Amino acid sequence: MSRSLATGKPAELNPRTTQYEFLGPPGTFAISVGTPIVMYALYYGCSEETGGCPPAVNFSVVVRALMSWSWWKGLWDTEAACLFLAWYAYLVAAWYVLPGRWIEGLPMRDGKKKSYKINAFPTLLLTLAIFAGVVWRDGLEPTRIVYDKWIGLLTASTFFSFVHALACYAASFREGALLALGGNSGNVIYDFFMGRELNPSIGSLDLKSFNEIRPGLILWVIIDIALACEQAIRCGGSVTDSMLLVLLFQCWYVADSVYNEPALFSITTDGFGFMLSLAITIEPFVYSLQARYLVFNPVELGPLYTCLIIGVKLLGYYVFRAANGEKNDFRNGKNPKNLTFMTTERGTPLITSGWWGMCRHPNYLGDLIMSVAWCLPTGFSTPITYFYAVYFAALLMHRERRDDEACRKKYGGDWYRYKKLVPWRIVPYIY
Repeated sequence: MSRSLATGKPAELNPRTTQYEFLGPPGTFAISVGTPIVMYALYYGCSEETGGCPPAVNFSVVVRALMSWSWWKGLWDTEAACLFLAWYAYLVAAWYVLPGRWIEGLPMRDGKKKSYKINAFPTLLLTLAIFAGVVWRDGLEPTRIVYDKWIGLLTASTFFSFVHALACYAASFREGALLALGGNSGNVIYDFFMGRELNPSIGSLDLKSFNEIRPGLILWVIIDIALACEQAIRCGGSVTDSMLLVLLFQCWYVADSVYNEPALFSITTDGFGFMLSLAITIEPFVYSLQARYLVFNPVELGPLYTCLIIGVKLLGYYVFRAANGEKNDFRNGKNPKNLTFMTTERGTPLITSGWWGMCRHPNYLGDLIMSVAWCLPTGFSTPITYFYAVYFAALLMHRERRDDEACRKKYGGDWYRYKKLVPWRIVPYIY
């Protein structure tokens, strides 16, 4: 059994979680059930299969469908499930085969350090090369399988996310497992969602870092490109400027993310549970909503609106990069802008001017602006395609609250003094 380095007592190395997030077990149960429902609702509420975005709703028809076993059975597609499993197996094989440097993580509570293989970007490049090779050889027709089997792929991915999280939860009870501080409450539902084990692994393959980056993000790019191919087939070989913007923005985001793979590791606090496992499904099947909408509702923006949307995107990117640049310079002992700061009792300085004087999370503000830019190419005919911006705003607000609580515990009274100097959380003068 894992033992504390100081006392040898396992309870001190893996203490019980005493504070709940997400309103505890009821909240995590609601999210675990509600998130898949929302993902299916986004499809049936915005698709040509159902007649629009949103379609006209006949509640009696909806109730009859939900009461019918044939409708539920139709959610499963064995071919789509095999396709998704083959995709995941390919990613694992690519992780093992492709070269990549190994980096060492931060020390964990047991004094050990994990090593991580960095080769997500080569995996993305290989995947794009394979995709391009298939299109070069067989044309665009094979790419239609993504759009045609959307529900089957969504179901397979959701089921895989659930089984993956369940297997990691069960494996966390083995002797010697290092548990996450936030996922060891003793409540099955809560710990399953939050992640009971800190870094579940199979040999040298760390499941949390692997699943955080590869299955969802890279599949997101492939799905976006496949949806663009679907639009091209329908439009006689051409793609609308709106679809090109969605591809540019989202593929840019993914490429930047996988290229900076080490920066994405949330490896120090959160365990790997259903909350993180769901990213395998949410990223490719929810975040691609704009591209899917543009398949059956193509939008031509024209040069003016195209430039305006690019301007919004670049503004968000500038805010995000400039804010992070200020923070990184300051952390590295540089202060070229002569930023003011307050010194805490811990000796840690907190910036009170520049971007970080405007609000406590200017990087989140840049993220929010970019999220809106992703949705703008779809126009204003429906609010559903703006789901990502609303969802992302809620996600950042929750993340900010978690950060605030962590800083309150870390800095004590100094944190309250700092919040008086920098009162705005994310959006200056608004929030």
